[in-house]
Formats: sequence, structure tokens, C-alpha cells
Amino acid sequence: MASSAVVATTSGKDAVAEGLLDVLKPAIQQLDLHVHSVRESQVELREHIDNLATELCRINEHQKVALDLDPYVKKLLNARRRVVLVNNILQNAQERLRRLNHNVAKETARRKTMLEASGAFPSRSPSKP
Repeated sequence: MASSAVVATTSGKDAVAEGLLDVLKPAIQQLDLHVHSVRESQVELREHIDNLATELCRINEHQKVALDLDPYVKKLLNARRRVVLVNNILQNAQERLRRLNHNVAKETARRKTMLEASGAFPSRSPSKP
């Protein structure tokens, strides 16, 4: 009697844990996709900043009028540095999300194997009686 109560409690906890994992996994995958698209945007922005800074330097060299564009070029380069920093942060966050997603999948498989081995949930399809 006591062993069946322990199995029921354990299987109940495992069911809750598996339910949580099932809820979290799509959210993690969606967040990973969003981080990936932001990283791509950051790379494009960095390229545009580089092109603009190069163009400003070229314009400044060919100007007959003494127009000082150096402060603007420095601001662009500073913005580029910040974009690179944010991109690095996003890359680290994406790597953590990837590892978390991997661990969630591994834990789900481990728990499913434990439940099937304990006989609490047979590995039959739901359509069969």
C-alpha cells in the first residue's frame, strides 16, 4: 500500500514537471527565434554604420569647405561599438537558451523513460485500449 502511494506521488510530481517542461519548451524556442532575428538585425545595423562612417570620411576628405565631420564619425563608431556589445550579449543569451532547451529535452526524455520503466504510464498509443 505504501509503495503504491510513493509511486503515485512520484508519478504526480513527474507529471507536473513534464507539464512544466512542455509549457516552457515552446516559449524557449520562440525566444530563441526572436534573439536570432535581433542578432541578424544587429549585424545589418553594424554594417550600415560602417558604410556610413566610411562615406562620411570620404566626404570629409573631398570637401573644399572646412566642415569637421570627425565628431559625427566618432559618434557613429561609438554607436557601432554599442551595437557590437549588444550583439555579444544577445549571442551569450542565445547560447544559454540553446543549452536550456537542450537540457529541457534531455530531462523530458529521461523522465518519460523513468515513467515508462516504472509502469505508471505504458508506452501504448492512446487509441489502443
